[in-house]
Amino acid sequence: MKKKLIYSILVLLVTSVSFFSCQNETYVPLMTVSTKSISFSDDLDSLNLALTTDNKWTISFDDATIPDWLQLSQTSGNSGSSTIKLKSTSLNTTGATRRAIVRITCDNGQARRIKVYQAPKIYPSYNTSPIAADATGMGSTATELVAKIKLGVNIGNTLELNLNQPYPTLAYIQFLKQTGFNAVRLPCGWNSHNVNNGNNSTAKIPQVWMDSVKQVVKWCVDNDMYVLLNIHWDGGWLENNCTVLKQDSVNAKQKAFWTQIATAMRDFDEHLMFASANEPNAQTPETMDVLLSYHKTFIDAVRSTGGRNTYRTLVLQGDTKYIDPSNFPTDPTPNRLAFEWHNYSPTSFTILNKDKEEGGWDNVRFYWGEGNHSTIEPERNCTFGEEADQLKDFQAIKAQFIDKGIPVLMGEYSVQRWSATSKFIPKELDKHNASVDAWWTYLTKQCLAIGVKPFAWETGGVFDRVNNVVRDQRTLDAVIAGSK
Repeated sequence: MKKKLIYSILVLLVTSVSFFSCQNETYVPLMTVSTKSISFSDDLDSLNLALTTDNKWTISFDDATIPDWLQLSQTSGNSGSSTIKLKSTSLNTTGATRRAIVRITCDNGQARRIKVYQAPKIYPSYNTSPIAADATGMGSTATELVAKIKLGVNIGNTLELNLNQPYPTLAYIQFLKQTGFNAVRLPCGWNSHNVNNGNNSTAKIPQVWMDSVKQVVKWCVDNDMYVLLNIHWDGGWLENNCTVLKQDSVNAKQKAFWTQIATAMRDFDEHLMFASANEPNAQTPETMDVLLSYHKTFIDAVRSTGGRNTYRTLVLQGDTKYIDPSNFPTDPTPNRLAFEWHNYSPTSFTILNKDKEEGGWDNVRFYWGEGNHSTIEPERNCTFGEEADQLKDFQAIKAQFIDKGIPVLMGEYSVQRWSATSKFIPKELDKHNASVDAWWTYLTKQCLAIGVKPFAWETGGVFDRVNNVVRDQRTLDAVIAGSK
């Protein structure tokens, strides 16, 4: 009897251990946080961190103490859900982003590291008069707005450069409308005007320049034309500096400029769109991450001014190998982002103006497209970038952006036309002219076929901006033909 009792006790102990062992094996400690990083703006800011645990938790820092520029609403708590408010208590005047690591440790054995950043305060704040959101005249989503564009044209080498180009006039805007365009892209420089006026240290845009650009925008909008206003190359301060080293200073200038531009242009309705950049040099995943931060700064700066800018369509750029809707910066206003890319393919045909022996990356090509190749000088025929390649590229843009709900603008496209008096004289000039016509028509047609809206690059060669007449009728006819 005694042996049976001992045996029963042993069985009970084994069963109990086994039961509790199974219980421990199925237990999963709970700890979730709402984000892995928190980024304060360059102004005094407050942000929230949501935390859920099943046990007590505490907060510590890498350097053992809370940084003197940061304040937390609580540094410990019990199980359940908590919201920790983090507040920046002083401006960052160091010239570079400040960083701290928040360590959250839970008694259940779990721990998390949260990176906290504070942007430097390099320029004064220009968001001095934000107003409440105003949806008047802003009813179209980005997709609906882009659908209203028929044909677009650039006023190139004018507002972005000081090349003594005739400045746009009301008569010229009306002339563009009469020729068949209902949208204008305004490449614009801002930093260059600061330098000329001695205000670069504060990033203040001179009022006389702001008013001048605003006047051109008004002429366009008053004539029921859509406007794409950007920060163009502008000396390369953003375009050539998509690097971690320059990230803080460029973001600061991007915010300062776009806050001023957006405030000045805030009363225009949806006819006006803003574009973050032009052709930013970001051709690696690392540099694209930096560029995306510039785009995020652009979005936040415009939205922060309120009014109609709350709903304005904003346009982003980037190498399509590294940017798509999956990594677009977040926008507090849904369905108001679009994408822009440029098409100068094949470049040896469209823009190259010197042969290899002169330092060119290829020999200049004169002949493009089916039926237009030369038998007299075959070395001048295009070998890529013709119809099949163009069609493939357009379909890729459609799949990558449009099919995912992001409308697209082909912000620039153009091709040079050689003549009997130019540097290069094609031996089969008729075939060359036919090639140029075919390129314009084909790209316009295929662009519109997938829902992308084209903006021809024009710097005074097609249109006489003083007399408001057509200089290159063949090019205009080719573009119009592609739109039919």
